[in-house]
Amino acid sequence: MYQTILLPSDGSELSKAATAAAIELARKLGASLVAMSVAEPYPYSPYVEFGAVVDVQAFADAMQAAAHTCVQEIGAAAAKAGVPCTTHVATSLSPSDEIVRTAQEYNCDLIFMATHGHGGLQRLLLGSQTQRVLAHATVPVLVYR
Repeated sequence: MYQTILLPSDGSELSKAATAAAIELARKLGASLVAMSVAEPYPYSPYVEFGAVVDVQAFADAMQAAAHTCVQEIGAAAAKAGVPCTTHVATSLSPSDEIVRTAQEYNCDLIFMATHGHGGLQRLLLGSQTQRVLAHATVPVLVYR
């Protein structure tokens, strides 16, 4: 049925639950996983009110480190379950576009993702990312709730 499953994750608790379910699905199907995380660059001007400057490089480094940690944890969990897993980290202001592009790049035949990510405003934004993936993906999308 499905041979290559894309698993985008932001490291949130719901994404971690989705990871466990995706690994189990891949194991039962004999499929492989492509674990991905998108490190979003600092979306604003580095200058904020009163002339303070944001350390954009430190922000970018922290986002990259978090994304790499996220996919490494997924890779380790997949390996423990005997599921082949490739990891991929991208940098983009549009995670949904990157998810759709990565699914095409790795010839994934299913995208398995959580309904939303982190809480608060980020939850709304990431929820909208899931909506965008649903609208633009060319393969089936399984949304984990």
